[in-house]
Amino acid sequence: MAEPQAPERATNRGPGRLLIAVYILFAIAATSRAGLQIATRFDEAPVAYLLSALAALIYIVAAVGLARAGHAGRRVALACCSVELVGVVAVGVLSLADRELFPDETVWSGFGSGYGYVPLVLPILGLAWLWRTRHTAT
Repeated sequence: MAEPQAPERATNRGPGRLLIAVYILFAIAATSRAGLQIATRFDEAPVAYLLSALAALIYIVAAVGLARAGHAGRRVALACCSVELVGVVAVGVLSLADRELFPDETVWSGFGSGYGYVPLVLPILGLAWLWRTRHTAT
């Protein structure tokens, strides 16, 4: 007979609030940067600027998922943090391997070096927080 599981711990409590705040801050920063770049210089590096816009969207949706704290919110946050981690690693490797692929920086270029490497650390912290607040056996 399977043991009952305790309810999920809320992702929007304690350190989760700080995590949500950082996601919101990065959503604002990435949205502002991508919006300005797309509006003024889109023809110079469209892939880079669209990747920054994608990062902004992922940050927004991840923040909402973490803030909702329910099962659906957790699944959304898990998907966003996973895609974000794969994206920042892939773009980071590509941006260092072939600088011509990205004639201008994205939020994820150089593993987020333009943002103090927070874009690399943030999805790891998000995934760790989701793991930490998962079901725990009673």
